[in-house]
Amino acid sequence: MTKNTTTSVTKVLPVLFSFFVMGFCDVVGIATTYVKIDFNLSETIAGFIPSMVFFWFLLLSVPVALGMNRIGRKRTVQISNLVTIIGMLIPFFSYNLVTCMVAFALLGIGNTILQVSLNPLLTNVVSGKSLTSSLTAGQVIKAVSSFMGPIIAVFAVNVFGNWQSLFPIFAVITLLSSFWLMLVSIPKEEIAIEKSGSMKATFALLGDKSILLLFVGILCAVGLDVGMNTLTPKLLMERCNMIETDASLGASVYFFCRTVGAFIGAFLLVRLSDVKYLRVNLLIMLISLGTLYSAHSSFLILVAVGVFAFTLSCVFSIIYSLALRCRPDKANEISGLMITGIFGGAIVPPLMGFLTEKMDSQIGSLLVLAVCAIYLIFCSYSFKAQK
Repeated sequence: MTKNTTTSVTKVLPVLFSFFVMGFCDVVGIATTYVKIDFNLSETIAGFIPSMVFFWFLLLSVPVALGMNRIGRKRTVQISNLVTIIGMLIPFFSYNLVTCMVAFALLGIGNTILQVSLNPLLTNVVSGKSLTSSLTAGQVIKAVSSFMGPIIAVFAVNVFGNWQSLFPIFAVITLLSSFWLMLVSIPKEEIAIEKSGSMKATFALLGDKSILLLFVGILCAVGLDVGMNTLTPKLLMERCNMIETDASLGASVYFFCRTVGAFIGAFLLVRLSDVKYLRVNLLIMLISLGTLYSAHSSFLILVAVGVFAFTLSCVFSIIYSLALRCRPDKANEISGLMITGIFGGAIVPPLMGFLTEKMDSQIGSLLVLAVCAIYLIFCSYSFKAQK
């Protein structure tokens, strides 16, 4: 079992900066809007674009976790960086629907590998008692990256004449992150890898009721995140007659509020019960969804989206840390299992698109998100709050 130790800032910072690369997968939200328009796609077909990114979390998370047992966490992170760099360069050199799908697939593969390996790697360089707060700090950095994505896309349109120019920028940042991490030397005793398990043994962990509840919780949490990310510009265009470039900045409001929520949560979770904090945020989230049901002014929509983002910001890290606390002896396997739940980002948007077309309104999307939020509330009351 790997021991958690407090190490120097020089080791913490490059690991935390890797969370910035993790945030690149959220660009699929605004990218869906642009690709839908560029290639004249239907709502249902466009709903499958995020699936190209998040499908790989279902397919690869557990195999990556098991492979990480053999090659180590740091090396696994570096492999993810290489895959991401390749994916980011493809649509810049050749932009069509096929190359976009290939790029999103490679982005998803790279991000899957990164999310499986980076969270456990962080536990090597921080104190175990601060795990929830440290994971939330990583989510702050990820949220900053997500917040900048739509802004970079608008910058690319205004300066270079096309939104896809943001991809080489992402590639350069990923390269810098990889180089910085390469300079960090992690002592051997910190990366001692547990005896490798098997896929069967890993999925058998779902036989634990608590692990199963949290796994489905991750599905819903990521589904809410990706769903609202893609929904915000659509709501603004449908109800406020905004053009796509202006509406895309609504996604930046979403990510800005998520960043603020994660930043504040990183401090509050050091002092407060994470389960109680989760419950309060989820109840407020449900109210924000109710507001979006009838909101038709851009101001009210953005306020409700901002509140939603704030309350969602710490949900993933709290659920993830609860899972690790359930089985600390299976940290790598639990990580792979929980990251598999990010596949929720591939399930929820197509459901939203399908129901939206059936109802001929984005109300359909909001109903799907409401179901996810209600499940999370149920999940939060299934765990006792720690004092």
